[in-house]
Order: sequence, then C-alpha cells, then structure tokens
Amino acid sequence: MTQETPTKDEQLFMYLVSTFQSSAWVALGKMKNPMTDKQEQNLEQASFYIDLLDMMQNKMKSNLSEYEEQVLINAVSELKLNYIEEQKKPDKPEKEENENDTPENSSEEE
Repeated sequence: MTQETPTKDEQLFMYLVSTFQSSAWVALGKMKNPMTDKQEQNLEQASFYIDLLDMMQNKMKSNLSEYEEQVLINAVSELKLNYIEEQKKPDKPEKEENENDTPENSSEEE
C-alpha cells in the first residue's frame, strides 16, 4: 500500500488542528503549559478550543478529505469526553502547605 505525501494545505490543516488540540489539552490540565512548565486547568479556555475545533468540523465538512475529517472527529470527541470528565470532578481544594513541609524546614537537624 502506497502512502501519498500530504499536500501543503493538508499539512497546514493538520498543524492547525493539532495546535488547537494541544492548547485544549493544556487548558484541561492534561499537559504542561509550555510557557509556565506547570499543569494548570482552565475549563473556560478548554471549552473555547473545543468549540473552535467543533466549528471547523461543521464549516469544513464537505471540503475535507476522509482522513482529515476522521482526525478532526476523533480530536473533538476525545476532547469533549475529557472536558466532561473534568467538569464532573469536584473542585480541588487549594493545597494547604504546612510550614514544616517546606524544603527549608525538612533538612536534618544538627
């Protein structure tokens, strides 16, 4: 089976989808934010990226190859399922850091 090289437009489209998808994963708290190097959750932002991908799927439906459409469907479905899971989780209480647990206080006594 021969695999065709994707056209420039196909490559750009896949890059756009993966960019929005990665941004959604970061906003869901499933990936580290490359800017802060921390896992932070922002469900409102995640919803925005999922909505963008969903809109692309609806607007471009008849203009996508079968492969592109399937990639987009899978991305949106997977993100929506994870978004719903995260919404169902109880709010995480803020970590109460005990002064005795800080690295400065955990060194051995002399």
